[in-house]
Amino acid sequence: MGDRTNSDASLSTHTLEKVKKAKVSIETFYSNLVNQQIERDGRMQNLERQMNKGNLNEEERERRRLVHAQKETEFLRLKRTRLGLSDFDMLKIIGRGAFGEVRLVQKKDTGHIYAMKMLRKKDMMEKEQVAHVRAERDILVEAENLWVVKMFYSFQDPYNLYLIMEFLPGGDMMTLLMNKDTLTEEQTQFYMAESVLAINSIHDLGFIHRDIKPDNLLIDAKGHIKLSDFGLCTGLKKAHRTDYYRDLSSAQPIDFSTRPLTANDSRRKAETWKSKRRKLAYSTVGTPDYIAPEVFQQSGYTLTCDWWSLGVIMYECLIGYPPFCSESPQETYRKVLNWKSTLVFPDEVPIADVSRNLILSLCTEPEKRLGQTGVDTLKNHPFFRGVDWEHIRDRPAAITITVRSLTDTSNFDEFPESDLKLDQIDESKDWVFINYTYKRFEGLTQRGSVLLP
Repeated sequence: MGDRTNSDASLSTHTLEKVKKAKVSIETFYSNLVNQQIERDGRMQNLERQMNKGNLNEEERERRRLVHAQKETEFLRLKRTRLGLSDFDMLKIIGRGAFGEVRLVQKKDTGHIYAMKMLRKKDMMEKEQVAHVRAERDILVEAENLWVVKMFYSFQDPYNLYLIMEFLPGGDMMTLLMNKDTLTEEQTQFYMAESVLAINSIHDLGFIHRDIKPDNLLIDAKGHIKLSDFGLCTGLKKAHRTDYYRDLSSAQPIDFSTRPLTANDSRRKAETWKSKRRKLAYSTVGTPDYIAPEVFQQSGYTLTCDWWSLGVIMYECLIGYPPFCSESPQETYRKVLNWKSTLVFPDEVPIADVSRNLILSLCTEPEKRLGQTGVDTLKNHPFFRGVDWEHIRDRPAAITITVRSLTDTSNFDEFPESDLKLDQIDESKDWVFINYTYKRFEGLTQRGSVLLP
């Protein structure tokens, strides 16, 4: 018998890949069995809680338990059916990003309308974004609350990953801000308060978003906020690859100044910002305007990096453009890192002292940043005086959204139609996407028309 201590060295890469795939497959299989039982128990406990609240008699309770059991049986059957592109009608492209696109789709058997996010596997592998794809999927599965966009299904084919999300016809905060010069203090209070609750909801789950920006704050049919894009589509572009911004050879010194802005300067900034904003949102370059400096510096960061981003968005709501916007992304990167001298307020766009104080309390050093000791320090800031935190989502939104139909896309940009890209990756690498498939209980068991939220 020879020395077997280095036996792995004699195994081919192909064999090691197969061993790894088998290991992941087995672990995934048993993990799924456990999770399915936990989820099933949770649904039963939720039903019992609802019935206890309703003070129902035993006959009605038994009837509801029977209906629920039938739904669970149907869910198990439907989970075994393979879901694919052929189950959906493609209606319209409503978004495009670095790794794929978002389409409005209709599920053929139920008629339900969804937003389908498609991500090219080949691009994911080449840009080393597989872990981030997994994070997005896992967060959307785990986040069961009104503040996060809901995912109903996820599946894959040899070319792409697909996430079937709820369609929010109100568009996003980026489009809202593009259509208005500035928001009032009252409107800004509403959107910032809802954003605080949305961001805190994922912090409570142990996640840090890192890429909070207006593009990722979606608006539902009633005008309320939901958080999306956990590092995908338009989120994980070069905006997080700091080496891109460190190449400052093409950066111009223009706009890198702390001198007071004149009315014409401010107007020019707002116009320049709006003219390039959409292009940046859908490009592979992206914009670093909202990213906290400590995320760029990679010196360690906490969930408070999301509160910095909120401060930048608040500035944009009230002033008309974000504080660090520049002629180039590289220059913006420099301004973010030098925020102590570049974060200035233009005199010709006056805002309330309480608003300025909140922005400066968010856009500051991590150890001094509001929210580091808990979300209540944010909620208790004088800017939010009068906010009904418990019922804000039940109250009318600050700006009314007009939705004419279930498939109304008037609050989205127009994109030219195109065929889906079908670039297949090496089959030996495809195992990294194992266990990506997901089917939500209510998505599979719900029948009939879907009402607007």
